[in-house]
Amino acid sequence: MDRLQLQLLIDLHKHAVRQGPGGEAETKRALELAGLDRSRPLKIADIGCGTGASTILLAKELDANITAVDFLMEFLDELQTRAKDHGVAERITTLCCSMDALPFSDEEFDVIWSEGAVYNMGFENGVSAWRRFLKPGGKLVVSEITWLGAARPPELQSYWEREYPEIDLASAKIGILERHGYSPEAYFFLPPHCWLQNYYRPVQNRFDEFLERNDHSAQAKELVDCEKEEIAMYEKYSDYYSYGVYIAKKI
Repeated sequence: MDRLQLQLLIDLHKHAVRQGPGGEAETKRALELAGLDRSRPLKIADIGCGTGASTILLAKELDANITAVDFLMEFLDELQTRAKDHGVAERITTLCCSMDALPFSDEEFDVIWSEGAVYNMGFENGVSAWRRFLKPGGKLVVSEITWLGAARPPELQSYWEREYPEIDLASAKIGILERHGYSPEAYFFLPPHCWLQNYYRPVQNRFDEFLERNDHSAQAKELVDCEKEEIAMYEKYSDYYSYGVYIAKKI
């Protein structure tokens, strides 16, 4: 992706509450399934945090110091503004860096959280690289694009093989966690409202203004076309895939 494409992506998404599917109820569900100790302060890394939907909720729900990591400073600036508005800015530190070059110390965190972002470095690469930053017994909460069953239409298969070849069944993702020193504790997948009402509909509502701001350039139209293709694919085939949310403990 060149700099212009990146700037267009930022322009389309930086004022959004979410940069991917998700929901407050689902983040809270993952929080409960992780069984975190609420009786003491926790140290958490939220990796690929975007503009901070999950970061801010975690800061509200827990006694925690959270390091919010994203490689786009524009998203982190937006996160800081929102954190102030929600009264949790003092609990959140932002860090602008790539998720595959994190400057953390070994066994620094009680929790590593990552919603809808690990695909940027690949699920197996991500969970294996991040494990050393967790304290023994620390929790990993990560969401990942996941097949909901073994059978799927060829059109959908070829689309995701092109977009993200690591898409797989939950059983395969759980196997990866087990091979890399985790004990899986829970799994669920995001329901359709996390995709449609919480993410895709707001994106669609921004298309016209986005194109106007960017003079209907060929690059801006190409980005919108890609987004429309992704949305149409989900609307047609939502029974076959979603984001799976995986909760695991470092052994």
